Amino acid sequence: MRNNLEAHSEYLLKEKKYSLLTVKAYYNDIVAFQSFLNEYHDSCRIEEVSYSLIRSWIVYLSDHEFSANSINRKMASLKSFFKFLLKTKQIEINPFSKHKSLKTSKQVQIPFSEKEINQLFEIHFLENDFESVRNRLVVELFYATGMRRAELINLETNAVDFYGKTIKVLGKRNKERIVPILPATIDLLKLYLLRRAELESIITPNKLILSKKGNKLSETFVYRLINDYFSTISEKIKKSPHVLRHSFATHLLNSGADLNSVKELLGHASLSSTQIYTHSSLSELKKVYKDAHPRNK
Repeated sequence: MRNNLEAHSEYLLKEKKYSLLTVKAYYNDIVAFQSFLNEYHDSCRIEEVSYSLIRSWIVYLSDHEFSANSINRKMASLKSFFKFLLKTKQIEINPFSKHKSLKTSKQVQIPFSEKEINQLFEIHFLENDFESVRNRLVVELFYATGMRRAELINLETNAVDFYGKTIKVLGKRNKERIVPILPATIDLLKLYLLRRAELESIITPNKLILSKKGNKLSETFVYRLINDYFSTISEKIKKSPHVLRHSFATHLLNSGADLNSVKELLGHASLSSTQIYTHSSLSELKKVYKDAHPRNK
């Protein structure tokens, strides 16, 4: 299996343009399935499995309290691998041909309110040292551009066009998009670059946003940064970079932004991905409906 697994990973990286993190997740899921086969099904090779063995893994995962979302993600990894094996003629029949994903309950994420975000900026980031300016910039970029955590971490030093007031973002599958940025964000970026230049050493000079030691930021660090700051002003259960992205989209839609425009800003491939944010605008739609409908007058 090893050669097929490595070839599949290379295919996802080079042909499908998946991120390294996604490819690693797929790789680990497939290895986990092979380990399951080794322990419970006489070391059957993945290339030889039937759908009944895949179903037995689903039951095993469910019995070990994996959520439906987690199981579906592992099945997506396997499905991708079997499609690759079929494409490269390693197998003749895809055992996933009749597979249906497990039903999952949709969890509604509640965005931060405009009041909460304004309050955060009012009580934090009052210092002008490197870390305070850097942390403010991280929050600012998430809320002002709606970019993803991995996109922010991987911003290049040449991503910002100060004259055109835009920032170049490399999204999923290496799709590039240009996002406009506010004058206040431009000013903050300029201040940050001054503080960045004062670092004792810069180990990853091509990355825009760095740790105080000059390294590229980790995903865990960025998550904790957002969680820690918003824990001081919000009682919402989920406080993450994605909630800030969610807030960006929701607040734009509440203010009358076109759904297609928000789709482009977020870097979504289809409108269906963007429409998950429209539920948060329902209160605004109700208000417009109530105020405007002739039967209510």
